[in-house]
Formats: sequence, C-alpha cells, structure tokens
Amino acid sequence: MIVFRPIDLVTFLITTKLAKHYIQMAVGIEDIKKLRALTGAGLSDCKNALAEAEGNLDAAVELIRKRGQAIAAKRSDREAAEGCVLVKVDGKFGAILALKCETDFVAKNADFVALTHEILDAAIAARCKDIEEVKALNIGGRTVSERITDQSGITGEKMELDGYQVVEGECLAAYNHQNNNMLCALVALNACPGDETVGRNVAMQIASASPVAIDESSVPQEVKDTEFKVAVEKTKVEQVQKAVEAAIKKAGFNSYIAESEEHIEEGVRKGNITEAQADEIRQLKATTAAEKEANLNEAMIQNIAKGRLGKYFKEVCLLEQEFIWDKSLSVAQYLDGVQKGLTVTAFKRFTLRAE
Repeated sequence: MIVFRPIDLVTFLITTKLAKHYIQMAVGIEDIKKLRALTGAGLSDCKNALAEAEGNLDAAVELIRKRGQAIAAKRSDREAAEGCVLVKVDGKFGAILALKCETDFVAKNADFVALTHEILDAAIAARCKDIEEVKALNIGGRTVSERITDQSGITGEKMELDGYQVVEGECLAAYNHQNNNMLCALVALNACPGDETVGRNVAMQIASASPVAIDESSVPQEVKDTEFKVAVEKTKVEQVQKAVEAAIKKAGFNSYIAESEEHIEEGVRKGNITEAQADEIRQLKATTAAEKEANLNEAMIQNIAKGRLGKYFKEVCLLEQEFIWDKSLSVAQYLDGVQKGLTVTAFKRFTLRAE
C-alpha cells in the first residue's frame, strides 16, 4: 500500500495536471484537422478527444464515435420532426430520400445536408430498392446507419433515415419544392417529350395536388369500396336532413333553434320557445327522420354516391386532376396535347410536413 505524505500528494496532483495540460498543448493542429476530416466533429471535440487518447488518432476516432452512439441512445425517444428531403434522377432510376433530425437549425446545416446528399448518391449508385438496403450501404468504411449515428454525436440530436422511395421508368423528372429540401416529387413518363419542362410540370403537379394514384384503375378496390360506402352513408344523412329541415320550416319553427339540442335548450332559456314547443320540435325531427330513412329512394342514393365517387377520383387520381397550370385541362389532356399517348407510369411524393 502506497502512503502519500502531504507534500507527495500535492506534487502528484500538480504533476498529473501538468501532464494533462502538456498532452493538450502537444495536440497538433494537423492531427486535429485529420480527426475532423475523418469524423466531421468540431475542432474543440477533436482536440479534447486527441488529448484524452494521448494523441492516438485511431483511439480518438473511436472516442468520438462512442460519444455519438451514447447521444443517439440517450435521445432515442425524442421526436425527429425536422430534416432534409432530397430527390435525384440517374438515367431511368430515381429516388427520394429523407434524413430527419430534431431542429430546423441542424436540418439547414451544411454538413447535415451534405450527408443526406452523400447517402442518396450512394443509394442511387447501388440501385437500392428499399430503406434497409440503404442503411446497410458502406460509405468510407462505415455503414449508412453508423454514419448517421456518428453525425448524431456531432450535432447532439436524434437522427434517423425516415424515407426512401424509388421510381424507375423510361423518362424521369424530379422536383424539390422551392429547393427548401422539405417536399420532393418524382415522376416517370412512358416517353421523353422534346420539352424537358413537361416532366417537371407534372412533378410540380404531384407536389402541389398530392395525388394517391395515377388513375381510377390504379386505386385499390378496397379503397373504392370504402369510399363508395362513405358516399352512400353521407348521401343518406343529407337526404334525411333535408326532409327534417323541410318539415321544420313547414311547421313554422325557427330553423336555427331546431338545428340541434343545444340550440333548442338555448331557445327555451331565452324565452324564444316554450318547453311544449321544444318537445314538439324534438318529436317532429325524430318522426320525420324515421319516416324518411324508411322510404329512401335507393336508386337515387346509388346515383348520387357514384357522382361523389367520381369527384373523389378527380381529386386523388393524378391523370384526372385539374392541371395546375391550366384548369381547363386534366393532367391526362395536358400530356396528350404535348404528345399523343404520353402518360404517367409511376410517381412518388414525400414531405416532412403533416398535411
């Protein structure tokens, strides 16, 4: 057992402190630059890591990476609501990629945007088809997942690869809305028209109008069935409501007061109607609704519902939507006007914002 005399302990502490200071002073700027190039960490972090690793570059790299893993684990329950969305086309292959973070400040950071570009470039080059393939890609000796964790350690924020979408086709066009890296669209046409702006116009349509399918035939049958059922029920409710409103008007009651139970009670409180009149309104509404529900014209209901479904297709099917640059045309008509038979074969859209 070593026993320190007071003077020995003081000497030891001074010597240790001086040694640590000497190591920090001995860390050269060239080593700091090398570590920064390898990790992307800040100058101060690089200097401290080198000092802790006593100048060993490999050990310093490992220290910074471990710090990134610790931060990523610590912030795993945080919400990554900001980020960078990019789109790129390479020949007949295109992709949209989204890398998320916690704050707008980091999302606009040049290093963060550069990392997103680097990952997308690698994914495009490797022709990755899904997000798991992208995460497993090797970039500079590290997987994409590891690179994201490393960057998380540098920024101190949670980061995650949130989206990766692919489109392949004869003629591709991409659009990054206002170049703000928040909303991107990608579209494939069945042929390349002479004017390159045609594909971009359609990509802008996708970004603006947010279609869910190319045309009616590409809408899943279960979606059609659900939408038609909703349309039928909505039509029935409207028909019953119209009958009730007509009965209330014919009986001479105020339509506002009869509109809801809350309004009826308000009318009684203010002395606009009596309790007996309130009960009469309630009875009239219930009786009329029941009679109308029992005698609805099913053929008429079906026809109205079909009309509603047709309107739904015009809203959500790309080729049937009003063309944003000329509302007298549908997107299909615009394309056919540019080149006979020109149409859309695939598209993707990704945004970080809730809609």
